[in-house]
Amino acid sequence: MQDSGQAPGRDPARRSTRLLRDILDTNEEFEQHVGRTLAINATDLQAMEHLIMHGPLPPTELSRRLNISTAAVTTVIDRLIGVGHVTRQQHPTDRRSVLVVPNPRSVESAMSTLMPMIMGIDRVLDEFDDTEKLVIERYLDRVVTIYRDQLPEAGDTAGAKPAGPKPAAPRSRVRAPGPRRTSWMP
Repeated sequence: MQDSGQAPGRDPARRSTRLLRDILDTNEEFEQHVGRTLAINATDLQAMEHLIMHGPLPPTELSRRLNISTAAVTTVIDRLIGVGHVTRQQHPTDRRSVLVVPNPRSVESAMSTLMPMIMGIDRVLDEFDDTEKLVIERYLDRVVTIYRDQLPEAGDTAGAKPAGPKPAAPRSRVRAPGPRRTSWMP
């Protein structure tokens, strides 16, 4: 008997669904590659993602975005300073505050690794006509909506079962940043 990789009694996922899983897995491998390129761990890479995408941030804001304690973010910042990826600088308008500022060379190094991948993915769309692009966008938009619909709303108890089915239309929600994602999009 051949192992299909599926749970017994479940229909196999369609190829498009399996390819999305492959994209998620490959993205994780690519993030590990970027982390190795910058010689930092996953949490430090997430901090760098935020700093690259949003510019200098106060440690408390970085802590909030990473969903870690201020003590833990201090350790992250110290490690990033130790390898030369960031500095602490006085906040320009608040004398009591500091900003974590990404080193331009580190940003350049990260972007030189990321941009070929980002632009390569974008060029793939050139292979499709406008009608096909709209179908691709609609499909991806629905996938993102389904992912988001599975996330708890602000104030929901983690692990609590929903009272009923989730509505098809996207709900507005206040979403606290989790420990995971930002986008590397420039």
